Amino acid sequence: MIRLERSTVAGLEGESLLLAVHGALQSAIELEHATIPLYLYALFSLREGENREVAAILRSVVVEEMLHMVLLANVGNALGARPRLFTPSFVPRYPGRLPGGVEKQLTVRLRAFSLGQLRVFIDLEESRDPLSLRAGAVDDEPTTTIGEFYAAIAALGDGALADEPRRQVGPDLMGGAIVVRDVATALDALDTIVEKGEGTGTSPEEVDGPSGANDVAHFYRLCQIREGRALVRTADATYAFAGAAIPFELNGVLALPDDLRARDYRTGSAERRAMDAVNPTYTSLLAQLDDLVNGHADAACFPRALTLMASLASRVRAMANGTAVPGRALGPSFEYQPVRPRG
Repeated sequence: MIRLERSTVAGLEGESLLLAVHGALQSAIELEHATIPLYLYALFSLREGENREVAAILRSVVVEEMLHMVLLANVGNALGARPRLFTPSFVPRYPGRLPGGVEKQLTVRLRAFSLGQLRVFIDLEESRDPLSLRAGAVDDEPTTTIGEFYAAIAALGDGALADEPRRQVGPDLMGGAIVVRDVATALDALDTIVEKGEGTGTSPEEVDGPSGANDVAHFYRLCQIREGRALVRTADATYAFAGAAIPFELNGVLALPDDLRARDYRTGSAERRAMDAVNPTYTSLLAQLDDLVNGHADAACFPRALTLMASLASRVRAMANGTAVPGRALGPSFEYQPVRPRG
């Protein structure tokens, strides 16, 4: 689980507390988003048709990180904030630190999948209260996590939220989304991220994931790759990495360069053209998601976002497999490059 600084909302009250919560929610959205390019880069470095189990796990985490962004935006909108996804400051730089001054010791990088990069992912998703598990016990030292900061929302009370649902993305568009109407539903949305999404001290399972089926939380899901086995409930009601095999073959990973930037390549070169095809698509997707969480959660906006996601995946796959630049494997830089700047 990603940890945040405890001082974010400590000791505040009234309007100051509300503004601090607005800021904390925006930072949380930025944190959730900052992990997505990392996972996507690793995912698209896997050769198509190989390391299928690993790819499925990475893909599932990306989908749920997107859900977490939407849940945070729903809470922010209900509290009168305006989530901002379409702005240069929203997009992190790689290599670099995570937004919001968290995990200060960790520099995150766009890298092909490896067991080393997997360790970074596991650190990012570390549970607040991880279980000790067989064949891969984890440190159970208590940590400060994002969940502790959201107790401030309960202190604000229902009076701080809109009388009617405001700019909400509901489950009709995105499975697992929660319409925030009051403090109870706000905390339920956040609990989906903190507890259901990351597991608890008594169970590694998330409850009612976006697919509608229970699964183990991100931290434990990623640990399955490290252990090479699925995490399963045992006959004595504990958990162990003793399920189906989750093999990883290093020769099934494309040799993508680390931390590319568009400026690394000459304007007009094949490499630069490939970068300049991906980055505007990525930025347009952010613009569409910004529309989605700010009053345009309708039957037209969401399909446009899905179309952009598919286009982004296709362009990135072409870069990675050497189609975009024949004979050369490249990775995306995930830079802010709008096609049409907004006022």
